[in-house]
Amino acid sequence: MKIHFIGIGGIGLSALAKLLANDGHQISGSDIKQTEITNDLALNFGAKITIPHHADAVDGVDRVIYSAAVRPNNPEYQRAKELGVELLSRKEALKSILGDKKVYAVGGAHGKSTTSAMLSSLIPNSNALIGAISKEFGSNVRHAENNKVVFEADESDESFLNSNPYLAIVTNVEPEHMEYYEYNEKRFYNAYRNFLNLAKIRVINAEDKFLASLEIDSVKLYPSKDINDIEFVLVNGEPYTKFNFKDFGAFEVFGFGNHIALDASLAILGALEIGETIEDIRKNLLHYGGIKKRFDIVQNGEYCVVIDDYGHHPTEIKVTMESLQAYKKLRGFNKLNVIWQPHKYSRTLDNLQGFVECFDGVDELVILPIWSAGEIEVDIDLKGAFSRYKLHIADRVARKDGVVQIIKDNNIIQEYREDLITAFGAGDITYQIRGEA
Repeated sequence: MKIHFIGIGGIGLSALAKLLANDGHQISGSDIKQTEITNDLALNFGAKITIPHHADAVDGVDRVIYSAAVRPNNPEYQRAKELGVELLSRKEALKSILGDKKVYAVGGAHGKSTTSAMLSSLIPNSNALIGAISKEFGSNVRHAENNKVVFEADESDESFLNSNPYLAIVTNVEPEHMEYYEYNEKRFYNAYRNFLNLAKIRVINAEDKFLASLEIDSVKLYPSKDINDIEFVLVNGEPYTKFNFKDFGAFEVFGFGNHIALDASLAILGALEIGETIEDIRKNLLHYGGIKKRFDIVQNGEYCVVIDDYGHHPTEIKVTMESLQAYKKLRGFNKLNVIWQPHKYSRTLDNLQGFVECFDGVDELVILPIWSAGEIEVDIDLKGAFSRYKLHIADRVARKDGVVQIIKDNNIIQEYREDLITAFGAGDITYQIRGEA
């Protein structure tokens, strides 16, 4: 089948495209700009890529799958309707793509990408569809010649309800993407309840307030009593967490933080439930090498480390800040300087006080323009809200010759040459801090 993807450069849609290409389908796609993801699809999966969107791109295809960001006025969307081509949203397409597969799904407000990547390490003979790049296999997709799939399940548009989970792991539940749920918390929580009810095997963090309230048959993790002796160590300057789990003994996993031990423990319980042995799990957990843009060390020098992190919600940032402080201490650095690109006007407004508080302990804070993600611009007084910090309001950053430059009105207003520098955000800040912008 010839399948075209509108918005193929997105991390979620590109994963589906790669999976279907591996299953023998001919794929094509379009996006607004050329990226590392679109280049990978063209070079390694034979995809014909159209940049930017153009109506002719859908001529001759059998099915069109489009991302949630695509609007009905998109020229390819309109052309597909005109031609009578089957037109499915990513959410709708999941039913046919995952319907005949044995799906090990991981959902949650925070940690689902990490837990999914860890679970894929623990089930090495499985396909994997992850909303991030696993460093273990250098992609958001891994292909295996069977019907087992580790799948990062997305609650943002209720698409996880179409994922046909055999195993469902939920890390935590916190209201997010509430504009989709029309700010109806009952509807939001019911979506998670329904997701868990779809699965034959359920693994949950039983110290999460909502998950603890569910009367549902599940394997329960109690982090405060099941996880012990957490220790942060450096291996060649890289962060690792050691911990004891229940009566299974000691484990070691890439990354820093109590949340890393928690995510690993949920993955361990999931792998045990589907028949992996504890010794294989202990060994395979060492294969997990982290995921791109999650505590991702992009410059590892003796006197200066630069980290790229996807955190774009106060809870995520606060947890990562704790890990950064521990890493700073172990590396012997004096300062932690943070660059933040807020993601979406709605998220920034809804969580403004949480954002103000989550950067506590930073030595200098740089705030970049809000990444709109297609939203209408709203005036937010970030300078006033964050006045407690040593603050720089900037336009962009760059990294050249190991130096991070802070730029305002095309002038360099600050440079960081040493200590620990971390960039937070889900927009294009990742390309700026990597020197790719």
